[in-house]
Parts: sequence; C-alpha cells; structure tokens
Amino acid sequence: MKDKVVVETTMGEDVGEVVINKRQIPDDKVSTELKRIVRLANNRDLKRVEDNKIKEQKAMKVCKEKIKKHKLDMNLVDVEYKFDNSKIIFYFTADGRVDFRELSKRFSSYLTKQE
Repeated sequence: MKDKVVVETTMGEDVGEVVINKRQIPDDKVSTELKRIVRLANNRDLKRVEDNKIKEQKAMKVCKEKIKKHKLDMNLVDVEYKFDNSKIIFYFTADGRVDFRELSKRFSSYLTKQE
C-alpha cells in the first residue's frame, strides 16, 4: 500500500496512490467503470508530477494577474496540468457568463489544450 501508480482515467493517464489492498468487489457495488493500473510509477513519472505542480503554480499566478488586468468577474479556484501535458484546465467560479477569449489567447504560449 501507499505505492504510487500510473492509472488510466477518463481523461488519460495520471498518477495515483494505492490506498487499499487488492480485493474482489461485487459488480452491484461498483458505481462506475473501474480503470486499470498501468504500472508502478517510476522516478520519471514522479518528476513529471512535481514539474506539473510547479507549472500549475506559475499558471495560477499568471492567470490571476490576467483576470485582474482584464477586469474579469471571475474567481480562479484551481489549475490542473494533465499528467501527459496535453491539457491545462482552469477551474473558476463566476456569478454569470464570462467571456474569457482574450484570457485564453494569453495562455496559448502554454502550448496545451485549455479548458
């Protein structure tokens, strides 16, 4: 237990942690399709996770600055780089609809798909 593993998710591969030992679960107790463990995470995988955390912090800082600069009525909650760097996701809250096309253009330099 506590092993770091690369797992399959609906949004691609990610790194997770084993929290319980292998056991059988009756089909009627499984609420969603279970994804498989791809492999034990190696040092390169763990380094990528750490690098992504640093990039997330930088993206959070830059995004907050751009939100303020463009006077957008939204609150940035979190930033997530996908494990394979194919996508960066910005989580935010807002009372109404926010046009953040200009903000999205500013993040094109991050060279990943933004959501």
